[in-house]
Amino acid sequence: MRYLLLAGLCLGAAVVSGAAEAQQGPAITQTIAGTRLDITATGEVTRVPDVAVISAGVVTSSATATGALQEAADRMARVGAALRSAGIADRDIQTSSVNLNPEYRYDNDQPPQLTGYTASNQVSIRFRDIRNAGRILDALVKQGANQINGPNLTIDKPEAALDEARAKAIASGRARADLYARSLGMRVVRVVTVSEGGGNYPGPIRPMAVEARAASADTKIEPGEQKLEVTLNLVFELQ
Repeated sequence: MRYLLLAGLCLGAAVVSGAAEAQQGPAITQTIAGTRLDITATGEVTRVPDVAVISAGVVTSSATATGALQEAADRMARVGAALRSAGIADRDIQTSSVNLNPEYRYDNDQPPQLTGYTASNQVSIRFRDIRNAGRILDALVKQGANQINGPNLTIDKPEAALDEARAKAIASGRARADLYARSLGMRVVRVVTVSEGGGNYPGPIRPMAVEARAASADTKIEPGEQKLEVTLNLVFELQ
């Protein structure tokens, strides 16, 4: 009976161990008969940004909370109408924040006294007509937007450009491996592993603060170029 119990426990442990290994997946190991060469290679490409994002909002003050919120809503409605007149679709206008804060006056040795309320309403605006960004900024200011940040310029669909950077990184790494192999009197037999170590993925280009008082300014936005990088870690076998 004791033997049967021990056998059953061993069988159960084997089943559990096998199930755990099945969940984790088989370990992948590769042996290298020759010389191992580790190389880090970077590929980069440049693209012209095709999307601009602007944050615009209004800040209002009133003696009452309702008054401050209502004035902010009215001014933001005019801002929204100006954006739609400029060709911005509803799906590209998104409310990012609505805030209401009490304002107090502080006198020496006196309790704070409520003097009114400040309301703010912010929207995020996304559009592709970057060269007309200045016209949109000027329209926002004219319609009462007194808080504007941007534009932040970025690339909408960067995957094709990143794939090009990956191909360049692989070509660069292979060329360097061939150089090492020739210098050592050897040759590259195969690529053992390739892993992506990171890179400079497209993000917003430096934001520009817009002076809200320049209602009649002819603001111009130049998109320039943006660099995208991918870094690969490659392992080669040399013989």
